[in-house]
Amino acid sequence: MATEIIKPKYISMKGHSDFNERWLHEQLIEDPSLLGLGDLDVRDSERSQPSGGRLDLLLVDLVSGKRYEVELQLGSIDESHLIRTIEYWDIERTRYPDHEHVAVIVAENVTGRFLNVIHILQGAIPLIAIQLQLVKVGEMHTVIASRIVDFMARGTEDEDAGRDTDRDWWRRKSSDESMGVADDLFKRIQEIVPGAEPKYNQQYIGVTIGGKVRNVVSITPRKKGMVLANFKIPQSQEMDDWFSDIELSTLPPLSDLERYRVHIRAPDLKNKSKEIDELIQRAHLGTAETGRQISEPTENAESLGHDS
Repeated sequence: MATEIIKPKYISMKGHSDFNERWLHEQLIEDPSLLGLGDLDVRDSERSQPSGGRLDLLLVDLVSGKRYEVELQLGSIDESHLIRTIEYWDIERTRYPDHEHVAVIVAENVTGRFLNVIHILQGAIPLIAIQLQLVKVGEMHTVIASRIVDFMARGTEDEDAGRDTDRDWWRRKSSDESMGVADDLFKRIQEIVPGAEPKYNQQYIGVTIGGKVRNVVSITPRKKGMVLANFKIPQSQEMDDWFSDIELSTLPPLSDLERYRVHIRAPDLKNKSKEIDELIQRAHLGTAETGRQISEPTENAESLGHDS
């Protein structure tokens, strides 16, 4: 039987009464992964600048601490938004030089007229251009992000965890409900991994075994009763196939970092306990075989909750 293919319909957000810039802004605050830049946390929104303008989004990579200064534009990219993107990036990197900063321009259309300019600027500025389009498929809407220009080259994983914190720090940053999920998940880890203890860092809750930091599972409590769990498992086709079938609220595996990620809520711990235990066991086995450790926290890492 022939498969029916539904053609997508592209919808212009510029001038649209419902799908406008405010709507897009709210969607990206709710789920910054829509930009396709990885697992990011919203550090600030409409951040006031000394020039009098406002930076649309300041995003932070939860693993490396890298900061993304994001400027949104509906319609085709133009000179003023490109200049604004670079200006805000320069202000933020000057204010907080201890962090790595990347300028990000997001527009519905990244036209050829500006591609040459952006490529030239890349030699001196870490700049990413993303074409973000609203698409209707059947009765559903989604956004498609295409990275037209990418500054970043692939490298090794930076696993600086930031300064030590404690459970109460994470409770204030997330919520009581989310910390309850994190606590219950860690109890499962302790049942499977002998000697496992939580290590609270500014970037995530890690695992120590016998006083040494190990790459088993890292837990990042989010808001609304959810945690992001990163399981350190060597990539394989068998693992990819199994991971795609476990029916958790999964995210794509970061195969270059040997990491499989899932969003876990309280019902998942009960309804998908076997699958979660399997992920923990696989991560523990992979770590035991490789004996790899993550770096100890540095002293100059900044709290995600406070600028300094």
